[in-house]
Amino acid sequence: MPEHDNYSANPGKNLVRTVDGVDYLRIPVKTHLITKDDNMVDVVNKYPKDQMQPGDILFISEKAVACTQSRAIPMEDIRPRKLAVTLSRYVTKTPAGIGLGIPETMEMALQECGTLRILFAAFCSVIGKILHQKGWFYIVAGPKARGIDGPTEGTIPPYDHYVVLTPAAPLGPSQKLAQALGPPVAIVDINALGANILGFSEKTPSMDFLAKALGDNPLGQGEECTPMGILRKA
Repeated sequence: MPEHDNYSANPGKNLVRTVDGVDYLRIPVKTHLITKDDNMVDVVNKYPKDQMQPGDILFISEKAVACTQSRAIPMEDIRPRKLAVTLSRYVTKTPAGIGLGIPETMEMALQECGTLRILFAAFCSVIGKILHQKGWFYIVAGPKARGIDGPTEGTIPPYDHYVVLTPAAPLGPSQKLAQALGPPVAIVDINALGANILGFSEKTPSMDFLAKALGDNPLGQGEECTPMGILRKA
């Protein structure tokens, strides 16, 4: 019996993805609701550790890591300035979610990235639209802006009323978790537009490979409560 028959994907997701002619399993790992009261080392030792095999890679949603770092902020605690309100009106909405399209997430981008950088990113975005090029805003603003998650209907409460920032210095947590767990650990930002690898404990395989293997987002942070998964050669 093929090994993948022992596992199931999240609803609407694919368990197997082919990269360069090789099939890989992306096994979702169910956890409790992770909050600022959790230590991610304890979480990975409790849930995925006993399931992992030699050659596996653990990948963890950046949102779960950020929550343990107290980087999930209630909407009511954010006071957007007028500039944030204005800029948010011009953000293109995408299937990936709200992004910076509401004043609260734009305000946090201004705080995280700096006002000058966000203004320059907005200027580049205007130039990009004139040239029929998309995505220039987030390229210039950088991963801190790209990784900010606003509240969405599909997000499990209470985070459906929170803004979650990117993890602080994600390379460090990925290395710390790998040291505690044994196998390699990647911290990833995945949405409907693709995958960004924010931190990976190893030099190989490449981040480009990981992005290809996870680009269709096998995780689920709504009712599925699977903020991490195991990448395994099938």
